[in-house]
Amino acid sequence: MSSTAAKTISAKSNDSLSIQSPNLEQSLTFYGLSKFDLSWGGVVRGIEKESLRVSPAGVLSQTPHPTALGSTLTNPYITTDFSESLLEFITPAYDRIEDCLGMLEGIHRFSLKNLDNQEMLWVSSMPCALGGEDEIPVALFGTSNVGKLKTLYRDGLSNRYGKVMQTIAGIHYNFSMPESFWPHYQAHCGNTDPLQDFRSDQYLHLIRNFHRYSWLLVYLFGASPAACKSFVRGREHSLQELDENSLYLPYATCLRMGNLGYKSEAQKSLFVCYNELNTYVECLDKAMHTPYPEYEKIGPGPNGEPRQINSNLLQLENEFYSTIRPKRNTKPGQRPLAALIEGGIEYVEVRALDLNPFLPLGIDAEQVRFLDTFLVHCLLAPSTECHKAEFFEVADNLTRVVEQGRDPDLVLNDAGKPRNMHAWGLELLASLSHAAKLLDSIDDGDNLYAQALESQIAKLHDPSLTPSGRMLKMMQEEGLSFFGLALQLSQQQRDKLLDGSNLSAEDEAMFTQAALDSLQRQAEIEAEPQPDFGTFLAEWNAS
Repeated sequence: MSSTAAKTISAKSNDSLSIQSPNLEQSLTFYGLSKFDLSWGGVVRGIEKESLRVSPAGVLSQTPHPTALGSTLTNPYITTDFSESLLEFITPAYDRIEDCLGMLEGIHRFSLKNLDNQEMLWVSSMPCALGGEDEIPVALFGTSNVGKLKTLYRDGLSNRYGKVMQTIAGIHYNFSMPESFWPHYQAHCGNTDPLQDFRSDQYLHLIRNFHRYSWLLVYLFGASPAACKSFVRGREHSLQELDENSLYLPYATCLRMGNLGYKSEAQKSLFVCYNELNTYVECLDKAMHTPYPEYEKIGPGPNGEPRQINSNLLQLENEFYSTIRPKRNTKPGQRPLAALIEGGIEYVEVRALDLNPFLPLGIDAEQVRFLDTFLVHCLLAPSTECHKAEFFEVADNLTRVVEQGRDPDLVLNDAGKPRNMHAWGLELLASLSHAAKLLDSIDDGDNLYAQALESQIAKLHDPSLTPSGRMLKMMQEEGLSFFGLALQLSQQQRDKLLDGSNLSAEDEAMFTQAALDSLQRQAEIEAEPQPDFGTFLAEWNAS
């Protein structure tokens, strides 16, 4: 532990630890900054949240996407992910946390109000009890070629990995620094590259550090320590039986991020380098154009119809499962990698977050503040270039925390050297206190970022305070199966959202109009002349 970090941790008693907040000058010195301007704290964030639609009894919905929620192809706020039953809520980007969470809450309220048959949202990342693959409807996006491509991609995922894995839900957190930050930070760094290139390099700098330390987020916010037995039906696994309906691991934090979740045997050996944007793009582009024998065996359907976009290692960029992605908003018809090359990295998308079933929205302001603190630290702290050995060491650390994170004796590897996870976590939180100070310095001295940090140190000291620890404790003390606990919490969160303050007339009108406009836009797209789908798909794969 560095001496600076060590000074910020003090033992108050044998039972608790506290982080001593540094002053602003100390934090500026920690990052080698001369100032942290008021406008630089205007972090921009957006949230994408997935949730399964289920019946009041917790059965996966078999009904089509509700028309009242608009078109899944064109509604900017409400769509579906893999399944017709897997809703995805999308907020615009905001520089105020309250606005972002307020929009997410509005989308929840509007959606719940317009679900058919008294359906509700499943609040856990791990799915409800599933009857089988045939009971998981793949998402539909209409009759246009673009809509058919989106469904075909999901058909490909079904044939490659099975449908069950795709019913897992999560939260994606989109983060960027304000535009006013970049010219000043570039001058501070003495960099003379084009600003677009500098910004992209710095976001890759952030991503490399995020990979090194993302295990901490999985420990602190993981909320999937158990699953229904139906989730692993017919699959090999190392889970233990908790009760007649549930499987778990005693120290697990986030099974969603482990071998049961978004993992692929085909991708395990794929080394993706984040040192330069061109190198990153080349890695993924190569994977999208490299045939994979197992996927070639899938072949066409009985009538010659395609069952995947192609038989390459990746059908699309999005098939690469990563805890964080460099992103840029695309133009119509533009491929994501082409957008990155043309315009550079615009923001990063954090993908390692479970839904917190104890929160109505699955996330709250305190967690958002900690995420901002973590990401600002990853940006400002030194970040060496990654290499293949470290890439796979980081992946191994993540797997250990996924499966054993609440074991107080867990050991991780740091550049080949063993480190106790608990001690390493305390050191990281101490370093993060400097990023919290910078963000609090522009927020009228209310110290909410420091308070968010304080809440996390208690979780490191007492694993039962983590969401995963709380879930297992409730299941064991109340004799609940995983399904029983998730169903109970889903009902509670539905009632909180529906029984609380009503959706304002203005917001309801906005969401209703957005749904109607999206249906009209989909109809217009489908009315446009377009080539047959086979020709369209061939051109897409050739691009």
